Amino acid sequence: MSRDPVPPRVRPAAVAGQFYPADAAELRGTLRELLAAAAPAGPARPPGRHSPYPKAIVAPHAAYRYSGAVAASAYGALIPGRGRIERVVLLGPAHRVPLRRVAASSDDRWATPLGPVGIDTAARDALHDGGLVVLDDVAHEAEHSLEVQLPFIRTVLGEVLVLPLLVGEVAATRVAELLGTVWGGPESVVVVSSDLSHYHHHTIAQRLDGETAAAVCACDPAGVTPDRACGVYALRGLLEAARRRSLAVRLLDLRTSGDASGELESVVGYGAFALG
Repeated sequence: MSRDPVPPRVRPAAVAGQFYPADAAELRGTLRELLAAAAPAGPARPPGRHSPYPKAIVAPHAAYRYSGAVAASAYGALIPGRGRIERVVLLGPAHRVPLRRVAASSDDRWATPLGPVGIDTAARDALHDGGLVVLDDVAHEAEHSLEVQLPFIRTVLGEVLVLPLLVGEVAATRVAELLGTVWGGPESVVVVSSDLSHYHHHTIAQRLDGETAAAVCACDPAGVTPDRACGVYALRGLLEAARRRSLAVRLLDLRTSGDASGELESVVGYGAFALG
């Protein structure tokens, strides 16, 4: 007797309608406008590299009305990879659940207003079997840092697989080791989700974020601190992996929420970077 197939496990969208539009047509229009308006920042890859798109990007994860323009600067660098990139390894912080490991989701798909995004379950299971990640759906359930990246990924790259990982208080060398197992070739890219400084005056945030951006561009994990980047552990791990591979880092955009809202007393910083 044949058994009915097990339906896929789907994580519902947790912040659609809050951080980005829940209506598909409105979301498509918002993304189209953000990507079209993203200021060109020159080549997203250093001279001499063969790939027309970076191996990794760093993008912010606030509501699109605040950070969407900066995120679009990062994702615009990946546009030449559409049709070539098959998988995105997506790392970011857990804001609601304390973590001291890297947490994967047990779901097979993640829902978005633009349609479901497939999860690279084979890579996830291999990382889990190797003791490099734990499965923690509670940490992923209401977390926005990875979810807000999915509409950009689907719009820019199409129906690629995603490997979403929440990075807790983990040493940069451990995160770099994990990345090494899923680094792949030109078919894979890494996206790190992180905002920068939080709740300073705009002028102070500009100075702090400028210092953080300099550390990121220097591939200096120790120069990125928890008080200046909420995705610090994922970002440090990416920089360590990039340093080992002699990748160059380029700053694409650097702003604060005050640039979008006009409210300057207490802002959040956002940066976009490309590594290749």
